[in-house]
Amino acid sequence: MRTPTTLLLFVGAILFSGAGHVRSDASDHRYKEGDIVPLYANKVGPFHNPSETYRYFDLPFCIPEGVKEKKEALGEVLNGDRLVSAPYKLNFKDEKESKVYCNKKLSKEDVKQFRKAVEKDYYFQMYYDDLPIWGFIGKVDKDIKSDPSEYKYFLYKHIQFEILYNKDRVIEISARMDPHSLVDLTEDKEADADFMYTVKWKETETPFEKRMEKYSMSSSLPHHLEIHWFSIINSCVTVLLLTGFLATILMRVLKNDFMKYAQDEEAADDQEETGWKYIHGDVFRFPKHNSLFAASLGSGTQLFTLTIFIFMLALVGVFYPYNRGALFTALVVIYALTSGIAGYTSASFYCQLEGKSWVRNLLLTGCLFCGPLFLTFCFLNTVAITYTATAALPFGTIVVIVLIWTLVTSPLLVLGGIAGKNSKAEFQAPCRTTKYPREIPPLPWYRSAIPQMAMAGFLPFSAIYIELYYIFASVWGHRIYTIYSILFIVFIILIIVTAFITVALTYFQLAAEDHLWWWRSFLCGGSTGLFIYAYCLYYYYARSDMSGFMQTSFFFGYMACICYGFFLMLGTVGFRAALLFVRHIYRSIKCE
Repeated sequence: MRTPTTLLLFVGAILFSGAGHVRSDASDHRYKEGDIVPLYANKVGPFHNPSETYRYFDLPFCIPEGVKEKKEALGEVLNGDRLVSAPYKLNFKDEKESKVYCNKKLSKEDVKQFRKAVEKDYYFQMYYDDLPIWGFIGKVDKDIKSDPSEYKYFLYKHIQFEILYNKDRVIEISARMDPHSLVDLTEDKEADADFMYTVKWKETETPFEKRMEKYSMSSSLPHHLEIHWFSIINSCVTVLLLTGFLATILMRVLKNDFMKYAQDEEAADDQEETGWKYIHGDVFRFPKHNSLFAASLGSGTQLFTLTIFIFMLALVGVFYPYNRGALFTALVVIYALTSGIAGYTSASFYCQLEGKSWVRNLLLTGCLFCGPLFLTFCFLNTVAITYTATAALPFGTIVVIVLIWTLVTSPLLVLGGIAGKNSKAEFQAPCRTTKYPREIPPLPWYRSAIPQMAMAGFLPFSAIYIELYYIFASVWGHRIYTIYSILFIVFIILIIVTAFITVALTYFQLAAEDHLWWWRSFLCGGSTGLFIYAYCLYYYYARSDMSGFMQTSFFFGYMACICYGFFLMLGTVGFRAALLFVRHIYRSIKCE
């Protein structure tokens, strides 16, 4: 227990020291009247395309003198944040009424650019004393007209800020666009824009420590939360009843098998064996492509460990709303630190499978997940650079990630591999393996790999289906996900159901005298990842308004990597459960 605790504390320290925005109730934000309170403009972009965001001043707003860029930490850059000092001056308790901060003559090109942004529902995001602010930059007046060519486009030029404070601290901020102060963008002609803002200050009794609760509460309203809990409990009960039903059947069948084999042993020795006992000499025959198999187990074990640590951090409150970049920082740091687990698991199991090229196995382990992720990143980063979007990582950030991979991930992977190779653990097989494999009898089509994977993936997917919508709406939308306790319960049920359904299908496979269960159990366990990717297609076309090449490629590209990670992680869970089960049943009977 010592090592995981130390690791968790270390990661937590990195998150809080390097994330740029520490938790609001953990830092001192005290101001006197007239003090400058930091206001940063972050990004703009189409409301329905969360990945397609641009720098605030990519639109032809008035650029103030001496614009300063805020230094961003690794997780914030990965999140696409690019903070610069905003043109508004919101000093503490300093009220302003329709203050003009810029008079600008918009050229025809400026009008076209703004109109295109308004047409795509562009929104802006800012941060005031670490509190997020949003607003739309304009509106489309359709006036019950069906022809889009008759629509009118307007740019908001007056933003009204309302700020709540408690003594010497900022508690809450909201921004409202004045619907009566507009610039007509409908025609391609020059226009005069007097950009202005109003600031109102109001006192509140809300303590500073609770100022983030507004965002947590808005993420899931009470009645939504009740429905949420009810649907999750309903899903869990259904799945648990199904698994319990299958478990009862499986236990009764196994009990009958044990009784039958015990009677067979007491009867004549020349009685022919049938079922899973018949293949006892082949069931522990090592699988083909043992290096790839061991590497898959190593990567899956690492991703499972990563997921557990992320849940631990989430449950202790690290990923509170708008702790910008904390999740990405945690993913990068914990993945790097857990690479030793992948190396140890892979090399140890590879040596148990009597593999000789353990160095090649380690290289395969290191590239199995990172390789596809790196190729996907290269393509999507190129797309983002082409679009000049904030999702394009700066060269310095890419260098930092490469250094982390070179100086932390790779050495730990090698050290773990050496430890795994030197552990000299032997594969515990209760039965001796025969020299030549038995021939597998002809099996019906529904016992082949693909139908079995379809059956294996459906039940675990049904356990997480309801929760997937909320997660997708948070990751690929503007909702906030805060109910990690529900998510953790769903994850535990996912693991249990995956393990059980894989065990059940492995038993039926062995009962049909098919001894090639190693890869099959891994594929069946991981097949839920394929169902999640199929859900991505449904979500994109039926539940979201995302559009455009960049957003589409980002959505399907990164979701492919996430689902591939699920495939490796759940495949490892399925195989480990099947291995425990197979060892148990063959230990329980006399196989020699």
